[in-house]
Amino acid sequence: MDELPLDQVRTLLAVVDEGTFEAAAAALHVTPSAVSQRVKALEQRTGRVLLMRTKPVRATESGEVVVRFARQLSRLERDARAELGMADGTGPVRLPIAVNADSLATWFLPALARVPQDPPVCFELHREDESHTTALLREGQVMAAVTSSPDAVAGCTVRPLGLARYLPVASPHFAARHLTGALRRDLRTAPTVVFDRKDELQDAFVRSLTRDPAARSGPVRHHVPTSEGFCDAVAAGMGWGMVPESQARPLVRTGRLVLLAPRRPMDVPLYWQQWKLDSPALARVAEVIAGAAGEALRPAPAGSA
Repeated sequence: MDELPLDQVRTLLAVVDEGTFEAAAAALHVTPSAVSQRVKALEQRTGRVLLMRTKPVRATESGEVVVRFARQLSRLERDARAELGMADGTGPVRLPIAVNADSLATWFLPALARVPQDPPVCFELHREDESHTTALLREGQVMAAVTSSPDAVAGCTVRPLGLARYLPVASPHFAARHLTGALRRDLRTAPTVVFDRKDELQDAFVRSLTRDPAARSGPVRHHVPTSEGFCDAVAAGMGWGMVPESQARPLVRTGRLVLLAPRRPMDVPLYWQQWKLDSPALARVAEVIAGAAGEALRPAPAGSA
């Protein structure tokens, strides 16, 4: 295979983004038959199945490679046109970024507000657990991600941002009712607030106390999938939980929350991963994010990247 025909590559991307061959055809102003023929030709050329014909359509592992290439190609083309002063009529620069909910609720949005808007930049944020944001990079859905993984996704660079500190807290009433004995034992039975089924932070804290790799927090688990709602649920006494320090400290000072283990915070390292792409817009965002993280997060240990 000498080359990937660009019309076929762009067609594959349109199918993945639009979800169906018919919708992609409408977006590209061609017939569904033409879309199907281009995708089949690209699959024959690569010798790989690139799409799962589901609803919506999904890229296979090989298809994700082509989708990522297509997005990078589109970004480079737009940047080149902008530098040449060629109006392409496609509007502002679009940057899809994956970020975890706690960063989104605390320091990340004020950071994005600092990004220069000349030329204008549209942010398309994908909320995902920090341990899973790299999957969106790998699939080509986003160009950059805040992640807890120091291992660079293929075709990406990685830089440390700092440590996000979490504090084990509960309401005073909850602590007086459920946490009256040894904490390492009580937390294995007491009601717990978790973000969603991917949230393992509470279990990790229990394991750090018990040194039992199989230990988990209590069987009663309230799923509250927003950062602000999570904190409110803990403060309301629904259960105990690991709350970001910036959210927990003010409530501890006012007495709405109590620290369960003042000397045992948990620090989650965060990293910025982005495509290896010579994109001025992406480079500007990366520098702003790194600067804001330096102000909001605790310093990462030396040699963490």
